[in-house]
Amino acid sequence: MNLSTPTVATPQAAPPASLRWVLASLALGMLLPSLGTSIASVALPTLAEAFHAAFQQLQWVVLAYLLASTTLLVSVGRLGDLLGRRRLLMAGIALFTVASGLCGLAQDLGLLLAARAAQGLGAAVMLALTMALVGEAVPKSRTGAAMGLLGTMSAVGTALGPSLGGVLIAHFGWQAIFFVNLPLGALALWLVQRHLPADRPATNRPGFDHAGTLLLALTLAAYALAMTLGRGHFGALNLALLLAAALGAALFVAAERRAASPLIRLAKFREPALRASLAMSALVSTVMMTTFVVGPFYLTRSMHLGAALVGLVLAAGPVVSAFTGVPAGRSVDRFGATRMCSVGLAAMVAGCLALCLAPAAFGVAGYVAPLALLTVGYALFQAANNTAVMAQVAADQRGVISGLLNLARNLGLITGASLMGAVFAWAAGAEDLGTATPDAVAHGMRVTFAVAAGLVAAGLALSLRRQASA
Repeated sequence: MNLSTPTVATPQAAPPASLRWVLASLALGMLLPSLGTSIASVALPTLAEAFHAAFQQLQWVVLAYLLASTTLLVSVGRLGDLLGRRRLLMAGIALFTVASGLCGLAQDLGLLLAARAAQGLGAAVMLALTMALVGEAVPKSRTGAAMGLLGTMSAVGTALGPSLGGVLIAHFGWQAIFFVNLPLGALALWLVQRHLPADRPATNRPGFDHAGTLLLALTLAAYALAMTLGRGHFGALNLALLLAAALGAALFVAAERRAASPLIRLAKFREPALRASLAMSALVSTVMMTTFVVGPFYLTRSMHLGAALVGLVLAAGPVVSAFTGVPAGRSVDRFGATRMCSVGLAAMVAGCLALCLAPAAFGVAGYVAPLALLTVGYALFQAANNTAVMAQVAADQRGVISGLLNLARNLGLITGASLMGAVFAWAAGAEDLGTATPDAVAHGMRVTFAVAAGLVAAGLALSLRRQASA
């Protein structure tokens, strides 16, 4: 399978108005779920007072959304393949919007958690199907730019969430962080209905794999809970959940081999290019989570920055990603997907290594510059990797493969929060990082980013191998 053929390097004309509206529809469909992920975390202290709840209960405001959006990504992608992607995307946006309103109206924590889970389901639909719809709504010559735009909107949503949430809570109360989705959701629904191509009539539609869907959802939920419960302290419950996830994975594979219309065609995993893409996506997402796990402790404990400055420094990554996503996508269209995938991973390795060394010598600037390099590499990798995969997928498999790509990314983020946090605590030699010495935190940061560099280097090796065999 040839993934590396570049398009002709000619100047690109401005897209026609119709294509701009298509891209706006897809972009808003990616912005909303990203905003829904990040905006709620800033409200947790306010929600603790409003519902008189402990942190262990309130963490489910974030977890309910994360679990629903992660565990159902592949299933809703497959449903889109069967029922029509535009139709299901509109249903997902409508569910997300209505659930957002219910979140704002919730009078007790149980209702809020149920609404957040429904909101997460709507987010899963949008995440899986916006990328899948690129293949049928955007010309192949602009696929990379479209993928870069989706990456940009994901970064914008992540960066905008905490700051927008803080302003809304301060002026209008916690309910406003959910009500803000109502006009945005209505706009997204109108854009999709008006500007995305209608679904083609289905012929010889296969059945839906209910057993495989249930097994995969339970397996992913068990793994996600194993990685998130305990806030970094791995205990008996975490081990039991990991064993349950392993058992669930085995049962899922067995069920898929017997299913007449499997949720995932296991034969797809025999394709080296797809296996490499999913593995690379999980690896680099694990590494990107490191910046959020390690950064606040290092900047606070070792560089002695206040909360406002820490927020500004950490915002540098998403801001850089927001400005580089579309140019990165255009470079993929111009120079070829697999080549630019390797370039992006090489930049990430350099960024991780620089984060090991530069901050000690150059202070805050020595942290921000490598972080920017790491983020640019990630934006380039995401646009290239997603383009390489989606450009080669059959039309009836775009939804499920898009779901797999998003699933690999989410699982990498979940794993990174736990695994890289554990590496950081071990290297710093302190179970309670809040009491660790500045030197210990600095040492932990250097070791953690050295491990991160090794993980990205493994991804780079996979990319170069794929490039050589293409």
